[in-house]
Amino acid sequence: MPELPEVETVRRSLEQQLPEAILRRVQLRSRGLRWPFQKDLEHRLAGAAITCFARRGKYLLLHGDRAETLIVHLGMTGTFTVYDGAVKRPAAHDHVLFVLADGRTLVYNDPRRFGSMELVRTDALPSHPVIGRLGPEPVAEDFDAAVLAESLRGRRCSIKAALLNQHLVAGVGNIYACEALHRARISPRVPAGSLATRTGRPTPRCRRLAPAIKSILERAIAAGGSTLRDFAAPDGAAGAYPSSFRVYGRDGLRCRRNGCDGVIRVFTQQGRSTFVCPRCQRS
Repeated sequence: MPELPEVETVRRSLEQQLPEAILRRVQLRSRGLRWPFQKDLEHRLAGAAITCFARRGKYLLLHGDRAETLIVHLGMTGTFTVYDGAVKRPAAHDHVLFVLADGRTLVYNDPRRFGSMELVRTDALPSHPVIGRLGPEPVAEDFDAAVLAESLRGRRCSIKAALLNQHLVAGVGNIYACEALHRARISPRVPAGSLATRTGRPTPRCRRLAPAIKSILERAIAAGGSTLRDFAAPDGAAGAYPSSFRVYGRDGLRCRRNGCDGVIRVFTQQGRSTFVCPRCQRS
């Protein structure tokens, strides 16, 4: 599933390719994705202009000129592609066609149909049942150890599980949680609450983890994300970050930390693969 860097890569690509997009019409080619499409979605989007491509966590936000925002989640296999002209023969899994006023077509393809689209009033986003409950943005300027500690305070789950909880930190998934914990030299098994004091102040481990999360995500964004399975940017560019993985997918290989002779191991946490160096991530 695309994580924050992949979604940000999609956002930037759409912003660059469609700076003044006007939706002449929208064609829904199925009843829905993970959930049914709103019955009036085609009508409400027809003629609207996209004024801003934004992101919140793992969600794309297409803000329109009618004070409405299209919330898009890519699921596991959702992709956007911009075509220069009309798409006369849509592919089997091309579920949504955005026909633009300039003659181009933006196509949403999703073989597994785990994505979602919902059009809501822009001023209702803060109270939206999903968007309104997301945790702090880990690449925001004000994200630091104090913000992270406040999210982790009193949490009894493992730190790995906490990082995957979108209510605590928005946008981090399995790949980048593993990478950030390795960079911060923290075991994925330690209790999340142990990274904050009783009063909510950050511990030394938290002061290592917060900048590690931000650094990993920013590096991944700069590399265009991680091209794993079905992820691709709308311009077709492949993400280059997997070549920088320190632990993810490297079971049985030597740790990449200077001076560490550990071997990366994998184990399962809450149904997800966790990659760790048992030598430099002991605590």
